Amino acid sequence: MPVSETHLPNLPCRRGKVRDVYDLGDALLLVSTDRISAFDWVLPTPIPDKGRVLTTVSNWWFNFLGVPHHVLATDVDQMPLPAEVDRGPLAGRSVLVKKTSVVPIECVVRGYLAGSGWKEYQQSGTVCGVPLPPGLSESDRLPEPIFTPATKAEQGAHDENITFDRMCEAVGGPLAEELRTRAIDIYRRGAAHAESVGILLADTKFEFGLLPPADSSPSPADFSNLILIDEVMTPDSSRFWPADQYAPGQGQPSFDKQFVRDWLSNCGWDKNSPPPELPADIVAGTRGKYVEACERITGAKFA
Repeated sequence: MPVSETHLPNLPCRRGKVRDVYDLGDALLLVSTDRISAFDWVLPTPIPDKGRVLTTVSNWWFNFLGVPHHVLATDVDQMPLPAEVDRGPLAGRSVLVKKTSVVPIECVVRGYLAGSGWKEYQQSGTVCGVPLPPGLSESDRLPEPIFTPATKAEQGAHDENITFDRMCEAVGGPLAEELRTRAIDIYRRGAAHAESVGILLADTKFEFGLLPPADSSPSPADFSNLILIDEVMTPDSSRFWPADQYAPGQGQPSFDKQFVRDWLSNCGWDKNSPPPELPADIVAGTRGKYVEACERITGAKFA
């Protein structure tokens, strides 16, 4: 059965578009549900196993990358939950994580020209103020990955692409530089692995948080308290394209929720009223794409 929402007794909870976040005092419990969002709406139809796919992929990347991150535990039987909590529905879709001060920036890295980046490039030849060579086509591979930050929007609103200078004004130049360096490095490593299994990582977004200082002194200048948080290079936070079908100059087939966006764009929905239910074939097809991406990236059968 798909899990659209969880209800854990006596634990404070806030719900995002996909995750239910429970406050356990010293840590947070992140539960990835099977909800799916598009065009800033949470759709009424869940995608079976989607939350388990997102959790499996993120956990695999955290282990693969070896960078400082927020995960404390992935086995629900080892988590400090109240005795009355039914752990069964949480298995495979939950992580216990460190609390951080979330940096209020989406750290987007693009290796290909697509989405809002392609729209901006057509108008100005830039993406988030980063100048690009003339004559590029939709879906072209960029000469080098570029860092294109965005503000973190409140639920129901669009993230806003911003320039790096605006990011520096928001969080300070040294932190902005560190985030850009780390995000591009993680993207390069992730893209190389993805390409080795037949997936092009067109773009992705990362989030980072700052751990509290060990004492009352300011955060160290080397940003050793800056860690990777949230989800990492999943079908929800990335554009994944099948390498064997890549054809520049047009939109690409994908392993992510573009499949759902395309159906919604062609079904007559006005994108202002509540969205329609997804038909069974779209639900099954979307699940299949998520599972295939998971199996390729992790090299393991999804069960």
